[in-house]
Amino acid sequence: MKITILYDNEVWDKNLKPGWGFSCLVEAEGKILLFDTGADGHILLDNMKKLHIDPMTVDTVFISHYHWDHTGGLADFLRLNPARLYIPSSCLEPRNAKEVVRVKHLLEIHENIFSTGELMGIEQSLVVKQKQGVILIAGCSHPGVREMIKAASQVGEVRGIIGGLHGFDQFSLLENMEIVCATHCTLFKQEIKTYYPDTYVEGGAGRIIEI
Repeated sequence: MKITILYDNEVWDKNLKPGWGFSCLVEAEGKILLFDTGADGHILLDNMKKLHIDPMTVDTVFISHYHWDHTGGLADFLRLNPARLYIPSSCLEPRNAKEVVRVKHLLEIHENIFSTGELMGIEQSLVVKQKQGVILIAGCSHPGVREMIKAASQVGEVRGIIGGLHGFDQFSLLENMEIVCATHCTLFKQEIKTYYPDTYVEGGAGRIIEI
């Protein structure tokens, strides 16, 4: 499994542009998924170009929630590649989408790749199942990390979490994680890093995580 952060408030690769929002490319089980699209399509597509990622190779787009900083690049991306789109059931349907799947409950998108379902009527997270457990990828964690882990645990034991954790401060929930990469809107990055220095991974656009 390979995760490439395409869009984040900060950059890992100095050749890329930062921007408020989040997006990452998830390569797993022979599939390539675009998770969220950041706030600006020009930044998203330019960062992809600099990372030598062809937008046309993406077969699935997954939107965590319909806030501007996660969907701002969606229209520009879909104009290039109208891939199958998974959105929470409460989201407005975007233009240029060839096929839209509205997600309400836990759903297997591809083999070993799941949506948690729409939690608290606002946000879904992506879950990738591996032999050792599951990796949870979050947009902003508005429903709360505890609820997201609970939902993902229906697939398997959560061993890692990547993405925006917003105001999350229940740090003990991360105790048994093997990897934690806090990005975008996370308020307490330094505290998480201090508590879990051996499992914490820095984020930023251009960061590649292979698990």
